[in-house]
Amino acid sequence: MKTRKLIYLLIVIVMTISTVISGCKSKPEGKNKVKKQNETEFSTQPKEEEEQKQVKKQNEIQDETLNDIPEEISSLISISGNQESSAVVINTQGGPMYDFDTTTVKEETEEIKNRDFFIVNVHQKQTKNPELFQDKEISFEEAIKYDKESIQMLAKVINYYKEQGKKVYVLGMSFGALMAQELISEYGVDIADKYLIIVGRLDMPEVIWKSFSKGGTGYFVDGVKAVANENGIMDDPESDAIPSNSEKNVNKLAAGLGKNRYTEKLDKYDLKNITYISAMEDEAVGKLSEEEINFLKSKNAKIILSEGGHSEVISNEIVNGFKTAFGLE
Repeated sequence: MKTRKLIYLLIVIVMTISTVISGCKSKPEGKNKVKKQNETEFSTQPKEEEEQKQVKKQNEIQDETLNDIPEEISSLISISGNQESSAVVINTQGGPMYDFDTTTVKEETEEIKNRDFFIVNVHQKQTKNPELFQDKEISFEEAIKYDKESIQMLAKVINYYKEQGKKVYVLGMSFGALMAQELISEYGVDIADKYLIIVGRLDMPEVIWKSFSKGGTGYFVDGVKAVANENGIMDDPESDAIPSNSEKNVNKLAAGLGKNRYTEKLDKYDLKNITYISAMEDEAVGKLSEEEINFLKSKNAKIILSEGGHSEVISNEIVNGFKTAFGLE
């Protein structure tokens, strides 16, 4: 009996040890199953991400081919989008300001489905050489000269892409609107294929541009009544803050183009390839006057009068502007 009990006890011990060993061996397999499930259910490679990768790859084509652009051009621009597209939207930024704006147009037009275009942002004199404007106050005559250099940069970039066989569309918003108008007056309307001008003025009221020419500011009440302020800064034209020299200098750059009478300078051109969007409550540049509207109509330009203020209309209308002016939607 004792011998049988001993044998039975040994059998139980052996079976227990086997079960424990078997259980230990099975644990890694269980972990692997969980890991495999996580790799499937929480995969970082879904179809949507693959599509995003393709878009990102298209946008990064610029980095692969930027070296193919001559340095005299590449030093003046930033690029967003697929450079193999048939059309290029050349943006001359608003302001004027010292920061080179390389993101606004890209972000504001992301919802456009037709991506057969890329965006080229072009430097202006104050973004390319900001050190010239930081300490010493420039004269109004110097501001006019620097504006002319900005126009030359813009024309050089446009001509480069025309030579590459691209359809060239020019976008100018706010100060960029003045840049686009000056470009046409200096180089002719045929320098580009189409234009989208948003929240600009053809004939800035004299009281405003003269205040800016002295380094001051100004604003519009209800988009109509012009109020000059020989103090103030660009971001807060109604304040009594004494502007620094760098702030005075950008105001003078604005006046360097704002002084021009574009109903006269553009009078010899057919403006059928221009779409002009005006903000009806524009506090920064005012809405288009009846005289300006009638001039644009007589020159066959497309006109959109949009409710809202300066920045509001830029955000609300830029996508519609791309559709109307460039056929991109």
